[in-house]
Amino acid sequence: MQEKTADRILQIAKTLIIDRGYSAFSYADIAEAVQIRKASIHHHFPTKADLVVAVLKAHREGLLQGTQQLTENVAEPLARLHAYVQYWEGCIRDKTQPFCIAALLAAELPSLPEEVRAEVRLYFTTLGEWLRQTLEEGAGSRTLKLQRSPEDEAQSLMASIHGAMLSARALGSCDVFQAVTANALQRISD
Repeated sequence: MQEKTADRILQIAKTLIIDRGYSAFSYADIAEAVQIRKASIHHHFPTKADLVVAVLKAHREGLLQGTQQLTENVAEPLARLHAYVQYWEGCIRDKTQPFCIAALLAAELPSLPEEVRAEVRLYFTTLGEWLRQTLEEGAGSRTLKLQRSPEDEAQSLMASIHGAMLSARALGSCDVFQAVTANALQRISD
């Protein structure tokens, strides 16, 4: 039962962070949503920073599993990148996860506790490395045309994807996400 309670707390915390950001939710919000006392949340996650780090670690683990599956199951690097973008497009369209939680928290980085900042950076490092490897593989097989180093292209693509999420959120339309990411992928496939 304790494991299920911790999982429910993590899921509600993730939803609240996506909806409100780090500073605009509290343990009282979680307690109300999960129907438990705040003390129970503190039992599992002594501090808010501990809770948010656990949410980010789970998010990064999902990234690692997802990108590993893409690497293993999608042979062509450009198709792999399209699949990654399509995952986020689907999340935005059906509102299951309309924004990458690490990207959202990156916007709040200066005001976050150090352990949360470190986890946000680790997420970006992990994603950047997968993108770099995929781009490098595509350049090596001549299926992708990079204008700069794989590292620079990975950072540019990551910024385009996360910026497109932000624009889609601001405008309330997945179409802008689709347009921006399609342009970013077209640039490296021509």
